[in-house]
Amino acid sequence: MQNHEQKVARISKLLKERKSTNPVSFKKKAVSHQVPKTKDKTYNDEKIDLSDLNEIIEINKEEQTCTAEPGVTFFDLVKETLKYDLVPFTVPELKTITIGGAVSGASLESMSYKYGGFHDSCLLYEVITAKGEILTCTSENENKLIFQMVHGIFGTLGIISKLKFKLIPAKQFVKVVYEKHKTLEAYKQATWEHYQKKDFDFMDGIIHSPTEYVLSMGNFVDNAPYTNRYDWMKIYYLSTKKRKEDYLKTAQYFFRYEKGVTNVSPKSFLGRLFFGKFLDTTKSLRFVEKFHSIIPENQIPITIDLFIPFTRLTEFLNWYQKEINHFPLWYVPYKIVRHYEWINPEVKNKNKGEELFIDIAIYGMKKKEGKNYYKMMEDELTAVGGIKTLISNNYYTEEEFWKTWNKKNYDEVKKTTDPDNIFRNLYTKMCRTTQGLE
Repeated sequence: MQNHEQKVARISKLLKERKSTNPVSFKKKAVSHQVPKTKDKTYNDEKIDLSDLNEIIEINKEEQTCTAEPGVTFFDLVKETLKYDLVPFTVPELKTITIGGAVSGASLESMSYKYGGFHDSCLLYEVITAKGEILTCTSENENKLIFQMVHGIFGTLGIISKLKFKLIPAKQFVKVVYEKHKTLEAYKQATWEHYQKKDFDFMDGIIHSPTEYVLSMGNFVDNAPYTNRYDWMKIYYLSTKKRKEDYLKTAQYFFRYEKGVTNVSPKSFLGRLFFGKFLDTTKSLRFVEKFHSIIPENQIPITIDLFIPFTRLTEFLNWYQKEINHFPLWYVPYKIVRHYEWINPEVKNKNKGEELFIDIAIYGMKKKEGKNYYKMMEDELTAVGGIKTLISNNYYTEEEFWKTWNKKNYDEVKKTTDPDNIFRNLYTKMCRTTQGLE
């Protein structure tokens, strides 16, 4: 086995000696958690093999930090950090999301109402440029703009080859309590009160329908009178309708959505009984990745994350109910820790004073002929000052796209890290290449 320096040297050498300027993509050990796109041209790219960058380098209990390679999954990370009674600030909901993917794809979860996204806990990135240069990037050194810009940019500015990030104290169990509300305004009021008090370690929720809202709040606890698991017959999001409280082992809490957030499959009792133990989100994504060329595009359900300013949430959901009306929805409050450098200043100005966004996540929504729901939501998000993650299908024009993302900062970093554009331009990769265009 090679050590970290040897792995990085191999990748650096490959890039330095590469003569072609054709686009490249990354070969990774973990499955991609982007929404599958059957026409995506990156499937046929020349690959740079990053599959061995999947080791935890150090867990420092005194500093409460971890240093690791980008291919480490959160499942493996949590298993190791819990041995020290520590966990990451933010643990995304699926076991095989990687720490590098969490930065590149802007991951969040139920600790985000206090801490923002996983990237907000990061202290250092090691980045390999397209020319094979190895850069150390922090929020304070000469590469500080690179440090901020690799977040949410899907690998188009370089290869993150190492991360150092903060950990927080944890306990072995989580107690969850469920608040039920009948109106959006009552739901919002409860959200804001908990956000201000910071009285729980975790907060997310499920909007089951326009008259049924559940807020789920959790705390680390030392002991549990019982524990539930949601990795076979039981469906977590449905349990939030029925239960007043619940206890889970900490790792089980983090990955309670592993079988699907609101799109659990198989749906039937018998299907889960015979196949539920073996099927999960990762296996489904791996299947689509392998057989993407023969799967009809219209058979892939809509999956999308919509970040909406808290003060515009009522306006957006009124529009959503009228125009789309798909429920249930996953509801995740997200604290704006900083004004991110990758966001266009116009969006920041539109949201001046906003400190809380709500991630409304749609899973498993069927497409209808004649309606492009992705484009409809892009347009409405622009109107309310919202932002969508780029993991789904994207239909922005180039002009529309750069009204949300910061082209000035992006181009400045691109000149340093990828001057020949072998990792593709962000707009091209996420809005055109995924549709089979260039």
